[in-house]
Amino acid sequence: MDIIPMLLKEMEQEAETTRKMLAIVPNDKYDWQPHPKSMTIKRLVTHIAELPAWVSMAFTTTELDFATTDYKAEEVNNTEELLAYFERTYAEAHDRLSKGTEAELLPTWTLRNGEHILQLITKGELVRVAFSQTVHHRAQLGVFLRLLDIPIPGSYGPSADEMGF
Repeated sequence: MDIIPMLLKEMEQEAETTRKMLAIVPNDKYDWQPHPKSMTIKRLVTHIAELPAWVSMAFTTTELDFATTDYKAEEVNNTEELLAYFERTYAEAHDRLSKGTEAELLPTWTLRNGEHILQLITKGELVRVAFSQTVHHRAQLGVFLRLLDIPIPGSYGPSADEMGF
C-alpha cells in the first residue's frame, strides 16, 4: 500500500473541515481569548493556517531548533487574509507531498530547543504530526467559537448546531 496517496487523501479531507472553521471566525474577535493563558483567536487561527507548512518542512529540512529559528508569525488581520494564507500553505504542502517519494518519508527529523531534543521522528511521522496538530487546534478553535455563541460546522459529521440542538 502506498503511503503518499493515503496522506494526500487525509490532507484534502482535513483541509475541507479546516476551511469551514477558519471561514466563520468573525473579524471583530481576533483579539479575544477565553483565558489569559490561552492564545488569542488571531494567534490560534494563524497557527492553524500555517500548519500545512510543516508538511513542506518535512521534505525540506532535517530539524527545527526553536533556540535558533527566527520565527515570525504571518500577519493576518481578517478572515479573508487568513483564508488566503491557509490556501497558500496548503497548496505548497499538497504540491510537495504529491511530488514526494516513500523513501523521503523515512529519514529522521528532529524537533529541538537547543540541546534539548523534543521529538526524534521520521519525516513521515512529521507529516502526521502536522495533521494531528491541525485537528487539535481546530478543535480548540471550536471551543473558542462555542464560547462566543458562534454556531460551528461539523467536522466528521454534523455538529449540534447543524442538527438543530
